[in-house]
Amino acid sequence: VWGEQTDVCESADWYNSKFIVSMGANLGMTRTPDIHFFSEARHNGSKTVVMSPDFSMVAKHADQWIPAHAGSDGAFWMAVTHVILKEWHVDKQTPYFMDYVKRYTDSPFLVRLDKKGDHFAPGRLMRAKEVNEYKNVTNGDWKFLMADAATGALITPKGTMGYRWDEQQGNWNLKFENGTDNRAYDPELTFLNKHDEVLQVEFLDYGHQHLAKRGVPVRYITTVDGERVPVATIYDITMGQYGVGRGLAGEYPADYNDKNASYTPAWQEIFTGIGRNTAIKFAREWAGTAEATKGRCMVIVGAAINHWFHGNLMYRSAIMAQMLTGCNGRNGGGMNHYVGQEKLAPVDSWGTIMSGKDHGTVPRLQQAPIWHYINSSQWRYDNNQADYNSVPNDANPLARKHSADWVLMSVRNGWMPFFPQYNKSNLDIARDARKEGAQTEADIRDYVVRKLKSKELDYSVADPDDPINFPRNWFIWRGNALMSSAKGHEYMLNHYLGTHHNDIANEVAGEYVTDIKYREKSPSGKMDLVVDINFRMDTSALYSDIVLPTASWYEKADLNSTDMHSFIHPLSEAVPPVWEAKTDWQIFQSIAKKVSEMAKTHFPAPVTDIVNVALSHDSADEITQPRLLDWTKGECEPIPGKTMHKIVVIDRDYTQIHNKFITLGEGVAKQGLGAHGVKYECADVYQEMLEKKNHVQVVDGKEYPSLREDVEACDAVLKLSTLTNGKLNMRGYQMLEKKTGLALTDLAEGLQAVRIDYKDLQTRPHRYNTSAVWSGLMNDGRAYAAYTFQVDRLVPWRTLTGRQHIYMDHDGYIMFGEHLPTYKPSPLPQVYGDIRKTVNDGKARMLNCLTPHGKWHIHSTYGDTLRMLTLSRGMEPCWMSEKDAADLGIKDNDWVEVYNDHGVYCTRACVSSRIPRGVCIVYHSPERTYTVPKSQVRGGRRAGGHNSFTRVHLKPSLMVGGYGQFSFHFNYWGPVGANRDTHVLVRKMEKVEF
Repeated sequence: VWGEQTDVCESADWYNSKFIVSMGANLGMTRTPDIHFFSEARHNGSKTVVMSPDFSMVAKHADQWIPAHAGSDGAFWMAVTHVILKEWHVDKQTPYFMDYVKRYTDSPFLVRLDKKGDHFAPGRLMRAKEVNEYKNVTNGDWKFLMADAATGALITPKGTMGYRWDEQQGNWNLKFENGTDNRAYDPELTFLNKHDEVLQVEFLDYGHQHLAKRGVPVRYITTVDGERVPVATIYDITMGQYGVGRGLAGEYPADYNDKNASYTPAWQEIFTGIGRNTAIKFAREWAGTAEATKGRCMVIVGAAINHWFHGNLMYRSAIMAQMLTGCNGRNGGGMNHYVGQEKLAPVDSWGTIMSGKDHGTVPRLQQAPIWHYINSSQWRYDNNQADYNSVPNDANPLARKHSADWVLMSVRNGWMPFFPQYNKSNLDIARDARKEGAQTEADIRDYVVRKLKSKELDYSVADPDDPINFPRNWFIWRGNALMSSAKGHEYMLNHYLGTHHNDIANEVAGEYVTDIKYREKSPSGKMDLVVDINFRMDTSALYSDIVLPTASWYEKADLNSTDMHSFIHPLSEAVPPVWEAKTDWQIFQSIAKKVSEMAKTHFPAPVTDIVNVALSHDSADEITQPRLLDWTKGECEPIPGKTMHKIVVIDRDYTQIHNKFITLGEGVAKQGLGAHGVKYECADVYQEMLEKKNHVQVVDGKEYPSLREDVEACDAVLKLSTLTNGKLNMRGYQMLEKKTGLALTDLAEGLQAVRIDYKDLQTRPHRYNTSAVWSGLMNDGRAYAAYTFQVDRLVPWRTLTGRQHIYMDHDGYIMFGEHLPTYKPSPLPQVYGDIRKTVNDGKARMLNCLTPHGKWHIHSTYGDTLRMLTLSRGMEPCWMSEKDAADLGIKDNDWVEVYNDHGVYCTRACVSSRIPRGVCIVYHSPERTYTVPKSQVRGGRRAGGHNSFTRVHLKPSLMVGGYGQFSFHFNYWGPVGANRDTHVLVRKMEKVEF
């Protein structure tokens, strides 16, 4: 929708809201320092609503609790938006709402309608290059069309991605100006009162599996090929999708009580269990508040929504209500998604230092769910995603491919990274290329492409069970990767470690995959070495070969930031690390030093490496693949950086790794820094750092700023970031002024003298600068709120159209039927693959098992102390409803087994009236280091944790790339390891044995 990695408001902005919905976020449980803002806003007159299947801890702070069925939030919001469109966009046209959707959403853009038998279907956005008037514009595939309400003329508005990456700068803005001649225009939202024809267009209701045909007003455009094409505005298509008839012919709902027509208040009752009148009242209060306050209505979301298989659709359904009522980019408004300490504020400087780019290094950054899905062999247990991912009946055959085949396609086409890369050493490939006469980087790239095309070389992901493609060494750094974040925990024990495990699922992928190679015998124990850098003995440390003890809080110098506030927090060394422990910085530095020493024997001279780099967000890579084409199928030629991933050739000197680790490289001075498409020069600041002679390292007679000590690394991040250096901040805005043609530097005025270093942070709290790198404005004490920069200053979103996206016109989204906001029910347990082999002997009940974050611990950290365990039954219990417990003869505190094909967890039952029937909850995250009895249903083997009954399922539409905001960036884009749709059997244990 936004091309942003979940930018959100700080928690102080909750107080500015007048209507707050907490959806999938248990603020009282997981946001203890911030919940007071929620409560205080309510006391100040704000309406507070909690949507949650259980009566959660935050519900007691709310005016209203809406106990929608688990996973049905999207259905509720679709009905809310139906009411908003009907009453605030049709019955009365609210001026603030209409103006907002015109300027800040893609609503006025034109979409071609494709003929399908006796009706039509929404297709792709109309491109500027498709009409004679604009056929010769640069980047014509990436500039799109609107109609001028005054004249009916076609406009190619400024701000689209074609203008972002145009050679001519100054047109990437949201002014109502035509990009080619600067003439003013008024976007035409609807053709309802001025159309050439009303066509019947298909809209699929996945809840009822019904295809409705509804009238949509269109105009005809003649293309450069002489074709007369019907087009409609996204706004008009949206009306059709939501069933708002406006007097048009077709299968529109009769009224709000029509339960057979999609997205009416009566329709949502079937999926949510919430009465239609509740949905209607909620919609009216939401829209009424937004109208009166100019958009001060917000949604607070946590990991709960993100972890459903169709979580992306749930998000879009709620965001729709916000876009149509002008709530995004407003203080007190917005979709605010909070998971962990997600916002790394000084990302502009940190990103370069973290990845070694200051020394010209090309890092290998991986999307984690894909990596584990393939390498832990979880794909082998997955049936065809089309069986549980609702797709149109007449969808492209690609929509019915196995998720593992989609992973392979995404890697080949440059959408997603994957490592290891090839079925041959990268260094050997480079050497062989040299032997065959390759002289330059281009020659080596051509060699790799030739070998891939001839199949003499193949991707590791194409045959992940070949031992040559195994990952062999696994360094786990300060994450409990084998438990708290290990979706598919038992499969990792099996296929990574080759140790005891409790999965009993059948390997079924062989009959579904077509591209990825399926070997009949699955590998066990792929890893040769597992090293855990940790400050405690958690589950990951338990299974590791080597544990490197590290410092915790108050034992080291480090930086910490969060999206909950606009400050950078210094971690200070109050006491030295205990016993043999070292700081993270010291540990990695020691590893770098030892590798450099060994390299003098094994790699004494520089070697040539080859790195595959995915097509990247915030670069011209975003405009490389206008259509979904696969070069391996002969649909196009393999061209690095265009139709496939980039192939980067780099010389690596392993003897210099330590020297590079302890120094800040010249790349900072030569290339500058930046993030999110904003770049700035900083050579003068680099020179200032060199003048601090007591913080300089000399390597081969050349001076570099020192990063030997952790404090020096912290200072380098702070000195080079726009958030903590006012001079660099001004340069960021100056660069963006050229790109946008807007006046922006006033935002940095008065901040140019700001210099915040590590000692400053230790002295007192310092709020960081408003920065062009981020989307919020904080001048004059304003609370940070996402997209206020876009709304207040007309800077585009980093999306295809430069606006917030209602419509996703990528071929993949159209193929999967997700081009428009829609509702897809949670996958049925019969096809999802959790309970195929596990037998219910009549003593168990199938429940949807949720694993939300718990209280008084961060994931699994801090909850395993004796005091905390004493206060919480000594374990993470299984919460279940009184009715389910009674039916199974389970009393509070009885021992139970929670199990399915993937594994088993043994714990005590916590029987509570706050849990709805059909659901159980195991809070995240147990450990294998305490209170783990043996399982009866697994023959006396030791049970596991909450991730023992999960397995990764990947949604293919989240793998596409090279197309606008659908382009890879580390920790930004890619599929989620969904686990909320998991079903388990729960039964009482007859005998507890440790």
